[in-house]
Amino acid sequence: MDALYRLPAMLMRGGTSKGLFIRADSLPEDTEQWEAMLLRALGSPDPYGLQMDGLGTGLASSSKVMILSPSRRDDCDIDCLFGHASIADARIDWSGNCGNLSAAAPLFAMLENMARPADGVATIAIWQANVGKRILAELEVFDGQPVWQGDFFIDGVSFPGAPIRLRFLDPCGVSSGELFPSGRLMDELKLPDGSHIEATLVDAGNPTVFVRARDFGLSGREPAGPMPLATLRRLELARATAAVAMGLAEDIFAAERERPAFPRISFLSAAADAECQLNARLLSMDRVHHAYSGTGAIALACACAVDGTLPAELAGGAVRGMPLTFSHASGKQTLEAVLGRAELGWSVSEVVMTRTARPLMRGEVYIPPA
Repeated sequence: MDALYRLPAMLMRGGTSKGLFIRADSLPEDTEQWEAMLLRALGSPDPYGLQMDGLGTGLASSSKVMILSPSRRDDCDIDCLFGHASIADARIDWSGNCGNLSAAAPLFAMLENMARPADGVATIAIWQANVGKRILAELEVFDGQPVWQGDFFIDGVSFPGAPIRLRFLDPCGVSSGELFPSGRLMDELKLPDGSHIEATLVDAGNPTVFVRARDFGLSGREPAGPMPLATLRRLELARATAAVAMGLAEDIFAAERERPAFPRISFLSAAADAECQLNARLLSMDRVHHAYSGTGAIALACACAVDGTLPAELAGGAVRGMPLTFSHASGKQTLEAVLGRAELGWSVSEVVMTRTARPLMRGEVYIPPA
């Protein structure tokens, strides 16, 4: 790229995340150019951690891109490719999906005339190209336009919006083909420092590692933001060790180098609040997530539904046939996993959650020449 590139894009909020939404046909035909362009658009890499010279804000929840196109599949309306950009480093992790930003995908599709449902409650089928899974997004349409204004609140977002119901179909096995890729409901991980911790390794929504907060000197009620470096490093070692046990990386060095965003790690504790079954905090790009990722919530709901997992133990028993409500750094979230037992293991037919979303700005991103 040897000239200024003006990239049509829309800045959108979906759930508790923000990101750049871009039509695939607005990008160069040479896909090898995409990553460098998108990193420059967001302002990465930035050793100061602020993304000051781009549209990112220095937070993992807003250093994201979604690339969309009309679907090539008969059973979907749109195809989505999600990228989670590192803030300090020149890399984008394309291995997972964003459950929160998925709520904004049907709005973008309608505003860009990729989907034209009739008025009323419409269903838009989304193909998650990163993980090969489908989402059914149910939202209201009025006068041919998506409705995003309403009085439905989600914790972590200051203003209300219209509810968008997301049904994540068959969400397990996105990377390994199995809900529990190690073949066990509880694993004992040996960390490089010689210590041992128990963990449940789940591959649903996105690969996620669940550990007890107390094993890391934590309460499970930590606020959003940075953590002590020693605690953060030990959590990262646990995450990288789990990635190897899940078959996602050859060794912990490859896990840290090639899969910085996925699997995620979440630390849990039993809840004292009668409205919640447990407390959950999630690390995202070396910080406690200001709320909780949508795909992490999917993994948590699936794990809580199965007796013998660490999350189910902390929840006081399997949460099955009813919604799961858990606390996060900004409040609470409720969702439900519809889970059954297949011949060769557990199966999840769908996980259902409700989010809000809206467009924030539409225009062109100026991308300087490399």
